[in-house]
Amino acid sequence: MASRRLRIVHHSGYHYADTVTASFNEARMTPLTGDGQLLIDHNLSVDPNAAVLRYVDYWGAEVAAFDVQLPHTQLEVVAESLVDTAPEPELPTGVKWAELMTEPVLDRWCEFLVTTGYVDDPRSDPARAGLVDELRALPRPADAIRRSIDLVRDQISYTPGVTTVSTTAGEAWTTGHGVCQDFTHAMLALLRSVGIPARYVSGYLHSEADSLGDTVLGESHAWVEAWDGGWHAYDPTNDRRVGADHVLVARGRDYADVPPLKGIYAGGPSEALGVRVEITQLPR
Repeated sequence: MASRRLRIVHHSGYHYADTVTASFNEARMTPLTGDGQLLIDHNLSVDPNAAVLRYVDYWGAEVAAFDVQLPHTQLEVVAESLVDTAPEPELPTGVKWAELMTEPVLDRWCEFLVTTGYVDDPRSDPARAGLVDELRALPRPADAIRRSIDLVRDQISYTPGVTTVSTTAGEAWTTGHGVCQDFTHAMLALLRSVGIPARYVSGYLHSEADSLGDTVLGESHAWVEAWDGGWHAYDPTNDRRVGADHVLVARGRDYADVPPLKGIYAGGPSEALGVRVEITQLPR
């Protein structure tokens, strides 16, 4: 699949039940430049108006931090980006299991080998412990990565509305239903349990087919990057490699490291405005 030029408009925010006197927020909605992807232009607008401070977080994502210090009942954030995406790279043979156990690899990627609040250890789950043994018995880590996608897809059906942003890998596995976040956490748990460094990736997904000039409803999306001598990206939700219709925004250990919008505020209950992502493929 050839590279693409995509314009992305991401709407998000909150509606508050009562007047909020102050809110402090972080947005991770800026596509990254690197690995063949190029951010051409980006603009973030906040309503009510607020000054935006930008910085790069520990995991390499660009964060827009802002606070609203006047009474408001709604916060709306709109991120507009223009980005060139990269085609799916060739997949090398990969390393042998023994190389994953070497001190340089264990030390360099230790943060992507541990359990987290979302990514548990399936070896302690009777329903998944045998799968860990199955993956570790395969000839190469590359085979285990491919097999882990099959295992996740065999167990979890794509079903919006059943899980929430707080659902863990183990809970999604037991439920048997979930969305891209759940597929990603479940795959991370399997890979890390056999010693394959793996990280959570957030971004956007455009239509797999070319749609030049058409504005389509895209989606916030999540997928996996696994280290097999180098970092390689896989989309377990759609059973495929990551290519030109994926737009990379942030990486981390799990969803907690990469939420598109989060914050704290002084006031009553809130509810999300909902997320709307519009993507237009443009000529290059």
